[in-house]
Amino acid sequence: MTKTSHEADVAFIQALAELLREHDLTELQVKREYGEDDSLDVRVSRSQPAPVVAQAPTTMQIPAYAPAPAAGGGAPAPGANAEAGVEDPAQHPGAVTSPMVGTAYLQPEPGSDAFVKVGDSVTEGQTLLIVEAMKTMNHIPAPRAGTVKRILVEDASPVEYGTPLMILE
Repeated sequence: MTKTSHEADVAFIQALAELLREHDLTELQVKREYGEDDSLDVRVSRSQPAPVVAQAPTTMQIPAYAPAPAAGGGAPAPGANAEAGVEDPAQHPGAVTSPMVGTAYLQPEPGSDAFVKVGDSVTEGQTLLIVEAMKTMNHIPAPRAGTVKRILVEDASPVEYGTPLMILE
């Protein structure tokens, strides 16, 4: 590579870092193609905000556990929450996880019905929710047919890559 290419790459990486700060992202990965057999793979991440962001989905998951047991009565809720605290939703075999960093939306537009509700039967490929990333609405399909057992995120909540969104059984 020439010195000019190197300087252009440095400027590109600095621009990515600035995007990371401006949009409060924790990670950004880009592959830049220059031509045949010549590319630049860049991954820029911030380590300081990661614990805060990683903690946010956990905090938001707690309300998602609480409504289901509370609907059955007030007494079972403490035991159910204790069991839910032991179970890691990401390790559940029916967990549907976020394929990207973004904002999860449970409905196609504000004020409309949710894509799915707890107890709904879904078919493989059916849209479960949307994750918006960089102004792009990404439909998250059901990986297989099943029944929605739990919704682990709230509408318009931030999600990280790998955050459990729903449980299908």
